[in-house]
Amino acid sequence: MYSNHHTSSWLLESQLAPFVDAFMLRLFDCRYAFNTINNYLAGLTHFAHWLTESHIDVKTIDERLIQRFLDDHLPNCCCEKPAFSDAKDLHAALGHLLRVLRVNAIIADSSIGQTPVDEELRRFDDHMSHVRGLAARTRKQYLAVVRCLLLAQFADREVVIAAIKANQIRQFIASQSSQCRVASSIGASVSALRSYFRYRATLGDAVHHLIGATSFPANWQQASLPKTLTKHEVERLLGALAQDGPAALRTAAIVHCALDLGLRSSEVAYLGLDDIDWSAATITLRGTKGRREAIMPLPAATGQAIADYLKYERPPTSNRAVFVRNVAPRDQPVGPDLIRKSIRQAYARAGLPYTRSHLLRHTMASRLLESGSSLKEVADVLRHRSLNTTLVYAKLDSQNLAAVALPWPGSAS
Repeated sequence: MYSNHHTSSWLLESQLAPFVDAFMLRLFDCRYAFNTINNYLAGLTHFAHWLTESHIDVKTIDERLIQRFLDDHLPNCCCEKPAFSDAKDLHAALGHLLRVLRVNAIIADSSIGQTPVDEELRRFDDHMSHVRGLAARTRKQYLAVVRCLLLAQFADREVVIAAIKANQIRQFIASQSSQCRVASSIGASVSALRSYFRYRATLGDAVHHLIGATSFPANWQQASLPKTLTKHEVERLLGALAQDGPAALRTAAIVHCALDLGLRSSEVAYLGLDDIDWSAATITLRGTKGRREAIMPLPAATGQAIADYLKYERPPTSNRAVFVRNVAPRDQPVGPDLIRKSIRQAYARAGLPYTRSHLLRHTMASRLLESGSSLKEVADVLRHRSLNTTLVYAKLDSQNLAAVALPWPGSAS
């Protein structure tokens, strides 16, 4: 452990002393390595000394204060050596400190608003979650857009919807559009604003003129072909899965889930051990986009890839998720971002110039059509609510399109 007597007194004689045991217990529960725990404790000691020297109350600690410590104090630190100064480990250690302080109700939770805008966003988030049932990822995206609008309009003042003018909304959308690489991307911001104004309408506000000012850009449906892997590229990808490397078996299982079952990244991340019925060769999807359970057949290749990962590579853990973290904090499931990262790494290992994980879902749909499946069957497998969503794949059905295509005028056929 970090044993320098002089600097240890910085911690033991500080306001953070009562929370050292809880801090250490959290690190042990997350199964961090001994060296990492030692570094995190040293980082906590340095931060405690800075709090003492700066006469900062422990109850005022939050993300902004920690960022101030990292950005302002650390580069110009004159604390007596050996004061720990690795920014990456300090950031991680102080993140654990925030959780400990919040669990012990010493500081407020970050989701609790402190300004009128924060309070407004919290109420809007509650509406999206409990009334509309939107997924956490969608709510986060919507809140980011609405936060920008409200801060630009009101800063730290009370939110008064009647003070917002339609022309201000058009200017805001134009400023957001200038940051988009593709014009159609502004549609996400428009959806967020419309969702917020409709929420305000349920509170009795007159916002119809604001909703009218939020226009979607032209985006012709079915205008483009969905990108898919060729048969040769699929073979290269599957061949690359046999290569050795970090988390190779986990990556192979993830790719098979996306390619063989057409699962979204979030659906792969939320798979649980109890969702797989090995005797019936089925898999139950619970964390779906539509929030409805779906039972799908488990292909042999997919089942074998998952079984290999569970048997040979999955670390010992009490967590019931199929895919779990290999590094601390352990005993935690992976998230959708790691699923996408694993698929990008598989592309790179196969020498393929792709990055999007959804490409495997498109490829699975194309392969179903080539094998003779109908669009309705493809829609069922992809769990589309509307058949219109699946119609784009009709343009990939070369065999049936050739059968109904009319001869070119003047041709011999």
